[in-house]
Amino acid sequence: MEHFFSYIVSLGAPVMMPIIFTILGISIGIKPAKAIKSGLLVGVGFVGLSIITALLTSTLGPALNQVVKVYDLQLNVFDMGWPAAAGIAYNTSVGAFIIPVCLAVNLIMLVTKTTETVNIDLWNYWHFAFIGAIVYFATGSLLWGFFTAIICYIITLVGADYMAPSMQKFYDNLDGISIPQPFCIGFVPVAWGINKVLDKIPGINKINISAEGMKKKFGLLGEPLFLGVLIGVLMGAFAKYDLPKILMLGVKIGAVMELIPRITHLFIEGLMPISDATKSLIQKKFKGKVELHIGMTPALVIGHPATLVVSLLLIPVIIFLAVILPGNEFLPLASLAGLFYIFPLILPITKGNVFKTFIIGLIILIAGVYLTTNLAPAFTLAARDVFAQTHDASVQIPAGFDSAGALDFASNPMAWILYHLTATFKVVGPAILILFTVFLMILNRRRIIKLEKIAVAENAAHTTSYEKE
Repeated sequence: MEHFFSYIVSLGAPVMMPIIFTILGISIGIKPAKAIKSGLLVGVGFVGLSIITALLTSTLGPALNQVVKVYDLQLNVFDMGWPAAAGIAYNTSVGAFIIPVCLAVNLIMLVTKTTETVNIDLWNYWHFAFIGAIVYFATGSLLWGFFTAIICYIITLVGADYMAPSMQKFYDNLDGISIPQPFCIGFVPVAWGINKVLDKIPGINKINISAEGMKKKFGLLGEPLFLGVLIGVLMGAFAKYDLPKILMLGVKIGAVMELIPRITHLFIEGLMPISDATKSLIQKKFKGKVELHIGMTPALVIGHPATLVVSLLLIPVIIFLAVILPGNEFLPLASLAGLFYIFPLILPITKGNVFKTFIIGLIILIAGVYLTTNLAPAFTLAARDVFAQTHDASVQIPAGFDSAGALDFASNPMAWILYHLTATFKVVGPAILILFTVFLMILNRRRIIKLEKIAVAENAAHTTSYEKE
């Protein structure tokens, strides 16, 4: 089983997701040709996103490293980036079995009506494996590792259910979709709280800057494309590049900002037939009694202009702050290519307000570098064990660094809380987690049953009205 699921993961999302979507499409009644096309479009979306991410990493990485070298900004915790974190997660005992364990939990929750989400975003199961793995290495107990991973999974599914309506309303063409990724879900309570505070501050609560508003007010200056070019040029200047390299850096960063939204449209195009067919099947079989969401990657929505603008503005700010923040040992570099993934579920809370999103993102990142620093010892244990087994250079900690970390998923408050409640408070902590998780499941079940009753009543009223006519 370990080899089987390791092989599936090794296929990568561009291969794995088209297969899953094709099988899913055919099983819910879509014609094979249409199901295959939908699956391939999702796969193409992943390929395109991988190419753009690689372009961003290969362009941004050397420039940031040069800035670090020129200004001697080195800190003690090495930034491995999320690909290395995912590799570490899947190459542990927890990661080897995380897919079948989580799929079983998902099925049980669907049967017991404690979730509405069918989480098919198998690649991002590495987040659950990650938190399980660092707990496993910190405690020496595989049982505690799986316990933490399962708790994280349940909380994520419930959070995805609660966020689905506002997420679907904010983003166009995403009916029937939810985002069950813990990195995104973990920021929701923080974003909600900060947003409420900002709404109470006189003057601040009047500031409403949208990406579209920026375009109208500032013209070219408000375009993500131009902002990308501008930030790239400034980074090149700080890195003391010569003029041709400065201009090339600007154009490449601008290209990333322009191409990401275009790539994400491929995901939507591939998803729509699956989403529509699922909704139609549920309506037909259950007469509107239940509503299921297909759990998908946040890559679907990272192309939103507000996400691009805020992510780009935060890159130079967090690098500067990470160096001067007292007690911080983590300088985010490789992780910055995945900065977009912080915001998919924050934008529905801020209604796309660029100012609020920037403030929330800044607070999250400041806290995030401290959380990453705090979890670095456990992350380092896992990284060294995986390197000893695989000799994979991507997870090797370079000479001169004491430890390693990554913003995704180590900077997330959910990861930090789960880790310490399990690994630090070995009796009281797990008891608190069990009670909290059961409480969330009961609340979600009540909400689902209530929505079912409303749907059945509306359906009955509609049928009666139709019969009278």
